[in-house]
Amino acid sequence: MRRLVIVMLVGALLLDAVYWSIWFTHRDWIASEHTQAYYDFENAFPLADLWLGLACLMALVTLVRRRPSALLWLVATGAAGLYLGCMDLLYDLEHDIFTQGGGGAFEAVIVAVTWVFSITVLRYAWTRRGELLAGDVGVAEDSDPPPPAP
Repeated sequence: MRRLVIVMLVGALLLDAVYWSIWFTHRDWIASEHTQAYYDFENAFPLADLWLGLACLMALVTLVRRRPSALLWLVATGAAGLYLGCMDLLYDLEHDIFTQGGGGAFEAVIVAVTWVFSITVLRYAWTRRGELLAGDVGVAEDSDPPPPAP
């Protein structure tokens, strides 16, 4: 499970960077609507996504290094993701974004991935909090199996 969370953290960092690169260079590729209100809404997210990205990076580094602070950063990551997912979901529902063709479908995927990612990270962090604080989470699953008994 540790490896899956590490892959998810790397994926979140890459997706965040790709999304905002596209948004600021080729907005039409991913925009669900083409109204000023929608652009204003999306343009309110970069700072919050930067915080999420920083939390993901710190969670990744501390988890790989088996630092007790990994618990803090995993919880911060999951909480930030859920908060952003809630904001996105509510706006999309209130403005019928999910019914806007391909852009709406893309937005639905973003919301679903954000929620699955965030809940997975939070569940992982909480169910392994003792191991994370001790710095030994994943040690057994990452090591070679013991040799068979004679």
